[in-house]
Amino acid sequence: MTLTAEQEALKKEFIEVRGTWGEPWEGMLRLHPEFLRSYLNFSAVPWRKNHLDDKTKAFIYIAVDAAATHMYLPGVRQHIKSALKYGATPQEIMEVLELTSTLGIHAMNIGVPILVEVLEEKGLRTGAAELDEYQERLKAEFTKTRGYWHAFWDEMLELDPEIFDAYTEFSSVPWRSGTLEPKIKEFVYIAFDTAATHLYVKGLKLHIENAIGYGATPQEILEIMEIASVIGIHAATSAVPILLEEMEAAGLPLPDAES
Repeated sequence: MTLTAEQEALKKEFIEVRGTWGEPWEGMLRLHPEFLRSYLNFSAVPWRKNHLDDKTKAFIYIAVDAAATHMYLPGVRQHIKSALKYGATPQEIMEVLELTSTLGIHAMNIGVPILVEVLEEKGLRTGAAELDEYQERLKAEFTKTRGYWHAFWDEMLELDPEIFDAYTEFSSVPWRSGTLEPKIKEFVYIAFDTAATHLYVKGLKLHIENAIGYGATPQEILEIMEIASVIGIHAATSAVPILLEEMEAAGLPLPDAES
C-alpha cells in the first residue's frame, strides 16, 4: 500500500528528527498518523532545545530503557547505536550501564526504613546504635568515593554493614575507573529515578542536588525528565506489531492511504 504525500512527509520528518525508523513506526503511520505526529512533537522537544548534547541525550535514553524497572531492549539497542554514532566510546556506554545497574539497591533504601518502623512499633528497637570502627570506615569510604552522604544510608549501615560494604564497592566502580564526568553520572541516576516505571523520589531529589552541585543547570535536568517522559510510547511500539499480526491473521486489511 502506498503512503499519501502527507504520510511520506511525516515519515521523512520523523527520520530527520529522531534518526530512526522501523516496523512499529510504520504501523502507527498507517493505522493512526495523527498519533505518530503528536508523539513526534512530544519526543522532539529536547532535540529542538538541545541543552544536553546529543551523546548525553543518548546516554539518558539508554539508562531509562536498560533500567531493571523497564528493560525495553529494542530501545536499548537503538540508543546504543545512536550513542556510538554521536562519538561515545564502548567504555562510556558500559559506564552508563554500570551506573544504571545500581537501581536494585532501592530495595534496601525503601525496605530498611520500613523494617525499622515495624521494629519500633513492636518495641524491638528504641533507637539507633552507635557505629563501630568498621561501620565508620565504610561511611568515610562511601562519602569519599561517591562525594556525598545521605540519611537514608544510616539505618542500612547500622543494621546490615555487610551489604552496605558490598554495595559501596559495587556502586563505586564507575566512580573510580570511569571516564564520564560526575555531572553526567548524576544525570544517569536522575534518568532512571524519575522514569515512570520507578519514580524513586528520595533518590531523585538527592541526585538533582548532586547534579546542581556539579554545575548542572535546571534546563539540563528538565531535558532529562523530558526524555524520560516519552517511555509511555513503548505501549504502542511493543503492541502495534502484534496488532498488525493479528489483523493479518483475522483477514483485516490495513487502512488504504490512497482509498
